[in-house]
Amino acid sequence: MATAASGTPPHRPSHARLYAVSDLHVAYQENRDTVEGIFPTHEGDWLLVAGDIAEQAEDVEWALRLLADRFEQVVWVPGNHELWTHPSDSLQLRGEARYRHLVEICRGIGVLTPEDPFPVWTGPGGPVTLAPLFLLYDYSFLPLGATDAASGLAVAEAAGVVCTDEYLLHPDPHPSRADWCRARVEYSRARLEACDPELPTVLINHWPVVREPTAVLYHPEFAMWCGTTASADWPVRYRASAVVYGHLHIPRVIHHEGVRHVEVSLGYPREWRRRGKPEPLLRDVFPDA
Repeated sequence: MATAASGTPPHRPSHARLYAVSDLHVAYQENRDTVEGIFPTHEGDWLLVAGDIAEQAEDVEWALRLLADRFEQVVWVPGNHELWTHPSDSLQLRGEARYRHLVEICRGIGVLTPEDPFPVWTGPGGPVTLAPLFLLYDYSFLPLGATDAASGLAVAEAAGVVCTDEYLLHPDPHPSRADWCRARVEYSRARLEACDPELPTVLINHWPVVREPTAVLYHPEFAMWCGTTASADWPVRYRASAVVYGHLHIPRVIHHEGVRHVEVSLGYPREWRRRGKPEPLLRDVFPDA
């Protein structure tokens, strides 16, 4: 039988699975080739795509359309790269307007987003409410020696660490990325509070929802662009049976407060050439179910 990341469409038995992947970065031809080789392993498989498909809107649509044609259901959350307004992009929308444009693209091809009703996965590991989130970050993952966001950014800059978001990710019409983050946290919290309390959840966000995964960053100062302390208790509060995230390009599984956190990135070719692609590329959210 072909694997979930093989280059030929596999035989599809009836036992559907819930898979996840992120950080496909299809502007790189090797990654684009990899995405062209992604197929389900079973009839009815769903795929969670946890952000950073590409910087150009047309590349994001290409990848999501291809995957939506192959999987029973695709669920997407944005990463920081989709939100960049790059000078070379034909789409020059910024901030909220850019995000909403991508949401409309997704709706046109049947891909679910953080703006749609949360679906319920009823396959192995379910029933669970799938909660696609778009939380951004608010600089609250402070580096050592910092007492607030301003001093944290100064510490990072002194260490030579400045995320490209500072130049290309515009928060319009919000005053700042931190303000946009706070608005997204409030919106997402309200939606999670309204979920069926009898069902566990799978939280899906591009950035980690707790700080612990950032402890292994080669440049610890980069954690400032990796999430918000406002969601630290969400995995427990909202009954998460798993948390899916990307962004760090450190594919692994950790357990925190009894909850499984799965980093599902592919990453840049220069990274996976050195260490090999994740095996398997598509991570099964419930491998033991």
